[in-house]
Amino acid sequence: MSKKRPVAIALAGALCLVTAACADSSTDKADDTGDNAAAAAAKSGYPVTLDNCGVPEKFTKAPSRVVTMNGASVAEVSTLLALGLGDRIVANQQSYGMSEVAGRAKAIKALPNGDVKLNDAYDIPREAMIGLRPDLVLSTTSYGFDEKNGFATREQLKGVGAGTYVSPQGCDQDTSKMTIADSYTLLRDMGKVFNVSDRAEKLITTSEKNIAGVSAKVKGEKQPKVMVLFSNMTMGGNDFSSVVAKGIYNDILAKAGGSNAFENASKTSFADLSKEKVAATDVDALVVIGYNDPNPAAYAKKLLKEFPQWPAAKNDKYVAVSDSMYLGPSNDLAVEKIAKMLHPDKF
Repeated sequence: MSKKRPVAIALAGALCLVTAACADSSTDKADDTGDNAAAAAAKSGYPVTLDNCGVPEKFTKAPSRVVTMNGASVAEVSTLLALGLGDRIVANQQSYGMSEVAGRAKAIKALPNGDVKLNDAYDIPREAMIGLRPDLVLSTTSYGFDEKNGFATREQLKGVGAGTYVSPQGCDQDTSKMTIADSYTLLRDMGKVFNVSDRAEKLITTSEKNIAGVSAKVKGEKQPKVMVLFSNMTMGGNDFSSVVAKGIYNDILAKAGGSNAFENASKTSFADLSKEKVAATDVDALVVIGYNDPNPAAYAKKLLKEFPQWPAAKNDKYVAVSDSMYLGPSNDLAVEKIAKMLHPDKF
């Protein structure tokens, strides 16, 4: 997320030519100036350079005009809010409607949206993006910087002084290998970019400690087969097209003492399944992810009634979660909530 200052560089060069001060400076004075500059840089935490999807992004100061693109995610905006950086956001297109974190949904709703007209992908088109005058643009995947989709490219944004960042596992738009560790990478990267690494590390340490505590309680227990899906959402052509197969969801399940009943149903993050396939699979428990759904628990109960042969239906085993199941700063809340549902006797 380079923020170059060509005018400043040109002025500095001109001053050297006019005054000959650069050529006349003694070695001792130059070394002293270099030492002071290095000390100042160390104190400020800048410059910071990240290798992001093969693109080196350099920051010389903390961004102050941040745009978070939609990307059907709240990972980026939630991370910034968790780090206390909400005041840096000039336009946010991420929303979820609910959260495991008290006050987060309300805080996201209160952020400015930039008053832009969104494109057919429900995101910020090129001209509107440039008009926002950002110095940092965050996208969940590289899709948000694809010119074919009508978005400003990373090179175009660099040309107007804006840095860009694609979140972990988003470079090739394949999130099937995503884990909780990627949530920590996002936190660490934003901590470095905004010079708040101490806050990022504190959040990571707390999350790791919470997850380790939960995992220790369920260690050695039989892992129930869990169906994870989004409530009242259609992504494909079959009756069950929002069923999770791979990704960060499975890492969360494993740490909560469970396993994904449909992990092998697809090579990608989601499986598009028929009612017959779902009915023929033993499901010990349900995890329903609510997205702008006022009552995901009602959807879970409907499924349990529709498939009474499931062990989950016989034992009334389900839990509703929301943004903690995604990439973001709150995965430990999902781990704990699911573990308490799967292994209540351990808590």
